[in-house]
Amino acid sequence: MTALTMPDLPPSPSIDQVGVHERVARLASRSIKKDAKVHALKLALSMIDLTTLTGADTPGKVKQLCTKAKQLADPGLPGCDDLPHVGAVCVYPTMVPVAKRELEGTGIHLAAVATGFPTGQYPLPVRLEDTRRAVEAGADEIDMVISRGRFLAGDVAYVYDEIAQTKAACGPAHLKVILETGELSTYDNVRRASDLAMHAGADFIKTSTGTVSPAATPEVTLVMLQAIADFHRATGKVIGMKPAGGIKTAKQAIQYLVMVRETLGQHWLHPDRFRFGASSLANDVLMQIAKQASGSYQSGDYFSLD
Repeated sequence: MTALTMPDLPPSPSIDQVGVHERVARLASRSIKKDAKVHALKLALSMIDLTTLTGADTPGKVKQLCTKAKQLADPGLPGCDDLPHVGAVCVYPTMVPVAKRELEGTGIHLAAVATGFPTGQYPLPVRLEDTRRAVEAGADEIDMVISRGRFLAGDVAYVYDEIAQTKAACGPAHLKVILETGELSTYDNVRRASDLAMHAGADFIKTSTGTVSPAATPEVTLVMLQAIADFHRATGKVIGMKPAGGIKTAKQAIQYLVMVRETLGQHWLHPDRFRFGASSLANDVLMQIAKQASGSYQSGDYFSLD
């Protein structure tokens, strides 16, 4: 595939690190009670991407994850009889056919981590073919990783090109571009990579693969949300956001939703525009929903052992 020519892009603004930390602290202090909290918990559940991405993945393990995805909407506990399904199940491209069969007719999206996840250290033609095969097998969404080494070396034209070509290879599937913010070192780099990905055609920008520490943080997420807000004002385009890795509790999830609401507005509080890459989050969200109904905590074992 022929390389593309990167257009002249507007410069990304410098990030006020102190200002980012102060704003995150203020937003984290917000408190949500009663009915509003239940609504937020259900919303968070609808935004979770359940994921299995290990070298030990088998068809049986993927089927188990898909079964969990279907059962989370009706776990049979107090207050949990009117729940949304999760946003997506995310697997390696080789497991897409298995997950596709299991999720048929559920409304749950199927995502695949193509493009040589998690490192991206493969030739671009190989990564593009990986993407096309995943979409042909039934993936609704592709989570790609950018070449962080190229970006940090200043070869932003290469990164723009790989994102644009991957977007073209996605066809009808949505493209989520993983920046791997834990390797980008500075907020200025995160902002520049966010802007680059959106201009190159990303439908979502995503913090992390979950294999690098730190993964998602509220501060990095705020920088990316502000980039989305500025891009929307400049172009009118709606870009989604996905923090991934390290979000384990319902309390954390609600803090992220507050941040989205305050930065982007109510319009972004929808699974088509915001996701959590946090499989372990689902159980805690369900425990909190049941607690709001019954007044007491259920064991996490009642929901899922995985």
